[in-house]
Amino acid sequence: MRWRILADQTDMQTLLAEQQGQRPTDDAGTTYTDIKGSRHAPIVKAGAKSLPEQQLRRVSGMSNGGSSLQWDVSGVISRLFVYPVKSCAGVEVMHATLNPTGLEMDRTWMLVDQRGEFVTQREQPRLALVTPRWHGQELVLLAPGMSPLSLASDAMERPVKVKIWGETVAAFDAGEAAAQWFSRILAPAQTVAPGSQASGYRLVRFDPAFQRVSNLRWTGGRMALNQFNDGYPVLVLGEASLDALNQRLRDGGHNAVGIQRFRPNVVLTGLEPHDEDRLDAVHIETDTQAVVLGLVKPCPRCPIPNIDPATAVSSPEVSDTLQVYRQDPRVDGAVTFGMNAIALEGVGATLRVGQRVQGNFDFG
Repeated sequence: MRWRILADQTDMQTLLAEQQGQRPTDDAGTTYTDIKGSRHAPIVKAGAKSLPEQQLRRVSGMSNGGSSLQWDVSGVISRLFVYPVKSCAGVEVMHATLNPTGLEMDRTWMLVDQRGEFVTQREQPRLALVTPRWHGQELVLLAPGMSPLSLASDAMERPVKVKIWGETVAAFDAGEAAAQWFSRILAPAQTVAPGSQASGYRLVRFDPAFQRVSNLRWTGGRMALNQFNDGYPVLVLGEASLDALNQRLRDGGHNAVGIQRFRPNVVLTGLEPHDEDRLDAVHIETDTQAVVLGLVKPCPRCPIPNIDPATAVSSPEVSDTLQVYRQDPRVDGAVTFGMNAIALEGVGATLRVGQRVQGNFDFG
């Protein structure tokens, strides 16, 4: 992949000024006033309780140099997920390479409408039923009642411009076969003649030469690149946080839900509920080098977690339950679940299930 690196501090200041003058590229947005009332907007409810203070505890750890360190939390990576097509089902993997844009092949493809605007489960819940599978160098998409669709991982057809969260991004159209396939899934009443141009949706592939940068205010001025992520390269979530939500759901007479609804990349076990909210970074012990993921921004939640990934049916109990206790003042009271992360160290390393993770709380 080719990446344009900002040449100097002047470029950095210019980019920061550009971001301050336009809508930031954030997960569901950093500034929410311009999307209020939209299905893309994060959940905000007046009167919801703020996040509770986390109880500090100390556990012993060892640095790579062998000296004793004290860490507030210690756990392991329990699950890893990659989402090759934005808003379609994820692929659970045992290991993944950490690239400049996040986990390898994450959010490489995206669906757009006739205007070139990105399309997600917010508008089309049936995207949840599209299941990716890797077959050699091909990505194969499966969906109920459809023949498999094969996509070469490096195929690039005609260049196009598409929009995601108001930002114009360079991409490559994936061709008529993919357009017809998705149009049949999402608009089954509309017939598309073989060989004709589909009138509904287009699948596009991210242009690896294009630089899409996370909001510098949240990253502390650090450059963090994305493909078709909502705004940050990696999403981190603790299993204990899901367990706590599921207990509340059961107490309210509802069924527990799976972690797939929240679409994390890195899932951690060994933490207390919502420890990830207050960690400054996650330090990961890999085979070759140190990896540090900076936890830079709470992840505001839109209604997508209400959608059952097995049926594509939406029901409000997840959002209703989160509204009770997950309002976060750091994002103007939006309901959050999980933390957006950027790679501070270790690009090129391989993350694996079972690797040890450590971190310290930051209550500043």
